[in-house]
Amino acid sequence: MLKIRFQRVGKKNRPHFRLVLTEVSSAPKKKAQEILGFWDPIKKEKNIKVERVKYWLGVGAKTSPTANNFLVSENVIQGSKIPVHKQKPESTGVSATPVSPKEVKNPEPQNEKQMPDIPANT
Repeated sequence: MLKIRFQRVGKKNRPHFRLVLTEVSSAPKKKAQEILGFWDPIKKEKNIKVERVKYWLGVGAKTSPTANNFLVSENVIQGSKIPVHKQKPESTGVSATPVSPKEVKNPEPQNEKQMPDIPANT
């Protein structure tokens, strides 16, 4: 299955991304089947081959969430953005207030298998 995603090609601390068409199972740094555009967040430059992107989406290629959000913001495709970053976990019911050591009780063993009898040294 083909996927449209970003491929980082910039130097260290100088990000530069290509919008590429690759096989899903291929490594991110592997050679792409087709380069569909680029994005330079430092210089604020971007270039997209709109016709080719629409062609590949029409053929059945899927987009990664980040590439989808980029294409939606550039009005290349219609739709809503996909949340990319992890959401904060919902409350699990565990209190975040500290508990004093006096309030913590040592649980008693429920059966002898949990706490075996240790013979005393005489």
